[in-house]
Amino acid sequence: MRIACRNGGVMAADSALLLSLVEEFVSGLQDSKSKDAAQGVKDGEFNVLQLVEALGLSLTSSQPHTRARGVQLLSEVLQQCHGDLTEGEVEVLCAFYENRLKDHYVITPPVLQGLKALTKSPALPPGSAVSILRSVFQDVHVQSLMVGERACVYNMLINLMEVREAELKGLGADFVFGFVQSMDGERDPRNLLLAFQIAKSIIYRGYELGKFTEELFEVTSCYFPIDFSPPPNDPHGITKEELILTLRAVLSGTPRFAEFLLPLIIEKLDSDVQSAKCDSLQTLAACVSVYEHKDVSEFLEGLWTSLRREVFQTPSEKMEAAGLTALTALTSCLSRSVLNSDSEDSLSTFLALVLKDCKHHLCEPDLKLVWPSAKMLQAASSASYRASCIITSAVMPVIIEQYSSRAQFSHRRTLLEVVQRFLQSGKPSQASDNDESVFLAFRESICSMVFAALSDTNDRMQITAASVLTSLGQQPGMLLDSDVRLAVHHLTTLVLTEDDPAVSLAVDECAAGLAKLHPDAFIAKLIPRLQEEIFSEPMEQGSSIVLTQQPSHRSVRQRCLSVLAAVSSRSSVVQQSTPVLLQVLSSAHTGTVAFSVEEAVSACSSLQRIARQADDTEETGRCFHDVIIPRLLSLALQAALQGEGSPLVEEAVLSAMVLVISTSCSRLSPTLAGQTASRAVSLFLDGDVSFLPDNSFPSHIQLLKGELWSQTQMVCLLMGCVCSLPRSVEVPRVDQLLSELEDLSCVCGHQLSYTSAAKCYAGLINKRPQGDSLDSLINRMMKRVYAELDSSSSPVKTQAFTLLLWVTKALLLRYHPLSTALTDKIFSLLGNAELGSTVADGFSLLMSDSTDVLNRGCHADVRILYRQRFFSENSSKLVGGFNAAPQDKKSNYLKSLSNIVNKLPQQVQVTELPALLMLLLEALSYPEPSVQLSTLSCLEPVLHDPPPVLIQQLEAVVSRLLALVSSPTMEVKMATFRCIFAISSFPVHEVLPFRSRVLRALASPLDNKKRLVRAEAARTRAEWFLLGSPGGK
Repeated sequence: MRIACRNGGVMAADSALLLSLVEEFVSGLQDSKSKDAAQGVKDGEFNVLQLVEALGLSLTSSQPHTRARGVQLLSEVLQQCHGDLTEGEVEVLCAFYENRLKDHYVITPPVLQGLKALTKSPALPPGSAVSILRSVFQDVHVQSLMVGERACVYNMLINLMEVREAELKGLGADFVFGFVQSMDGERDPRNLLLAFQIAKSIIYRGYELGKFTEELFEVTSCYFPIDFSPPPNDPHGITKEELILTLRAVLSGTPRFAEFLLPLIIEKLDSDVQSAKCDSLQTLAACVSVYEHKDVSEFLEGLWTSLRREVFQTPSEKMEAAGLTALTALTSCLSRSVLNSDSEDSLSTFLALVLKDCKHHLCEPDLKLVWPSAKMLQAASSASYRASCIITSAVMPVIIEQYSSRAQFSHRRTLLEVVQRFLQSGKPSQASDNDESVFLAFRESICSMVFAALSDTNDRMQITAASVLTSLGQQPGMLLDSDVRLAVHHLTTLVLTEDDPAVSLAVDECAAGLAKLHPDAFIAKLIPRLQEEIFSEPMEQGSSIVLTQQPSHRSVRQRCLSVLAAVSSRSSVVQQSTPVLLQVLSSAHTGTVAFSVEEAVSACSSLQRIARQADDTEETGRCFHDVIIPRLLSLALQAALQGEGSPLVEEAVLSAMVLVISTSCSRLSPTLAGQTASRAVSLFLDGDVSFLPDNSFPSHIQLLKGELWSQTQMVCLLMGCVCSLPRSVEVPRVDQLLSELEDLSCVCGHQLSYTSAAKCYAGLINKRPQGDSLDSLINRMMKRVYAELDSSSSPVKTQAFTLLLWVTKALLLRYHPLSTALTDKIFSLLGNAELGSTVADGFSLLMSDSTDVLNRGCHADVRILYRQRFFSENSSKLVGGFNAAPQDKKSNYLKSLSNIVNKLPQQVQVTELPALLMLLLEALSYPEPSVQLSTLSCLEPVLHDPPPVLIQQLEAVVSRLLALVSSPTMEVKMATFRCIFAISSFPVHEVLPFRSRVLRALASPLDNKKRLVRAEAARTRAEWFLLGSPGGK
């Protein structure tokens, strides 16, 4: 009895609480009480039906606003609790809300909110979706509602289409009609996006359109093309592009729109608004991709007229590209038609129109309509194999005939370029396996044109011919074996005779493309001829006329070396070309043939290019592992033991060798990489030369402990071998190796030797797994380096700092915790009288990408945004150090700041520079040109979009820049002019007071002896001269 009383008391208390919440929300207008009511439902204190009962007096009130408040409370509770409703509760609430739609108009908004909440309920009973929509379509005039209520209706439709698609399709075309009525007249872009999504779902999910197809098209197409510009700082984030793409998906979604959409597109293409034309062309391309030929055949003439006009007359490349894309899509649509004996060939009909209007322009290669006509023919040709056959058979005879009849090289070159575009548009992928190239019937004529052009004396004709030959090689069956041999002959002749860099580049590209397809011809003909030329001695005597007419032998060698690399992508070619390059290095060392240091470097560069581009096959890997790397190490060791006299001991050659070895090792398989590491470590630690060719070396060579600089500098090759391996490959005896590298880097007096040792040490540390072993290594190194740096009498401070700098970079890249301590040490050295300037330069190294070690190509551990992190953690230290430093040391901090900021991404510079502006202006006063140039390159991007703080300091900025106008360094002058030019775009009232000063300062550089300086000064002065003038800025 007591329990029953207690339960009754609880129920009475809950009832009183519920009535109190209802009263305070409805009469007291306290909106926050809806959250309390929703929480009560969630906590089980009462259910939704009990809430409806408590709202009884409010829902039956004679005052519409009171009824509206009651419905609003219920709807807001449902928005938070719709997932907890039972099917019976949902059914009752649906009936209640549908009935309320017939009530006063002020009640409609909260009713719609409640219905939207119910459409999200998983307990929505069968048939309720249809019932809700019938009530909404019948009783609500959607476009008379406010924006939020209209969005509520659209979201309700979206919810129901997701969960009750079958029921809605049961409504047939009535659903489409109801949606059309609801959307008709919508103007808000947020709601339009929702409405377009609904229309898209109706089309793509197969809803029945019935007799309302045209109505659905009309209610959506009235917004085409979209003309909407979002307001500044739009919080809703609706973009014009988003609306365009969604509407385009609707209009192009069904062929049933074709009879309405295509005339509309033709009409819009007559518009003067460029954006409308572009949208129309892109929409045309989208819709014909789903249309069939019968849908567009009625409008072909009108579409062609519009497309032709846009391509022929448009000044915009974007419009031209959109028109050509639309033409390709339209031709592709017509190509999908299946021909019957009694059907019209729509493709042939359309292409006849294209050929009629474009073909005759190809007979006028000196007129401007040649290229638009050629582009349109190529766009249509690229749509399908059938289209390509029709157009090629009609056009190629005309081009060939014109080429034969024209004598002027510019006309012939234009026609040759047209042929190239056709070859590129007729991709082999369009044809099936049984289809031959559409150009096969004209193979002989085209080859004759190309080979004749390659023999022409005009550089531009040769470049075009080389490009056409490349495209010709991509077409199956177009080059016979005899043609390939002739092509190789012509390319070889161009390599040996033409000095023009553009011709050389075109020959390189052409040879590279053909060598992939026909490697045997290049192995048999090109490589032996180039080898012969490379190893021939230059002519030393003869008539002066012959000597002046003969191309420079050195430039010929350079071109030969470049082409050898270009053709070496297939492993069979690599195995023939690399011995030639190695022979160049061997001859340079022995002196049997006179090769300069520059030519030895070029040979290494070609080897590196081959290592980078060659096919990743086992044969190629074996070639580099078994032949090239051992041969390079052997040649370098021979030169080192010989000492001075060999070009191979020069730093430039060794650095080039490092890149060859590094690139090669980075691409080796794990097995071969491990073997390479083992060989290299044995060579440098034990003097094991057993794997080297020409093994006539003395035993027990001490490369890391020797006293001869020619031997110790070979440590750079060790770096190439062990620092570019994948991180999964373990370097043997790494602790011993690190110890000896540390000794070499701290003791050796030869710069290349100790720098390379430091880089190798850093490269290994960067890949070392995290843990106590790594930390102890770093701490040991820090103790030794700090002792040298802190000693006033140490003779190896520079070497110690070099090791510190490279290890700091290695740890900084991988975000190692100890990098902070090392960085702080470097900052502390900025005040060092002996090392301060060198330390400032070191920050450039920390922030720059290294080419031979510690980069992603070498599989180094490089984290993203490491530069930004370094700057954010250390910029305050730099500023504080500058403020505290004595006057004679401040320049080091300015130099450091300039080096750091200059290597930051431009977006970060624009964000961070305002806070550092005063320091950067100080850096402009620093006398060293490199600091001035670095600072100017930081300032220039910011000047194009100046922050307020920069405009406030405009007097100081202009004064510092004008002081640099008379700089003796050309690069500083030109960077200064660019900065002054950017300032001319500032608000006129801000910069006009400086106009006379700037014009006076820029007068003198107009007479500078350097043409580039005069041109930049004239451009900048002209811009400032127009400031404040009528018709000027």
